[in-house]
Amino acid sequence: MNLRIRRLVVATALFFTAVTGARAEDDGVALGIGTAFRLFLEKAYATVIVGDPLIVDVRTDDDRSVLIEPLSAGQTNLVFIDARGGVIANVRISICGAPPSNGCTAGHSS
Repeated sequence: MNLRIRRLVVATALFFTAVTGARAEDDGVALGIGTAFRLFLEKAYATVIVGDPLIVDVRTDDDRSVLIEPLSAGQTNLVFIDARGGVIANVRISICGAPPSNGCTAGHSS
């Protein structure tokens, strides 16, 4: 349990420092509940941090993509960190209660 708490603290610290270090190439994704989405990255990542795990579930199959499964309406972001500890992407995720064509828009991360 202590290891789990330590990982959560480290992930939270990385999350808040990583948001400011995000690159300009970062983008937003709008999804509806029940719409899984595979996000591909240009660079390999070692770690992905989910801002709010109650909004999306993220499954990793390889080091260049993740499968995003919306869980509930809201907004969160995914921070991707490479093996050297650098932020390679910060992706804003917007989840609507319906498919994204019904007014859900993705915001860009800053």
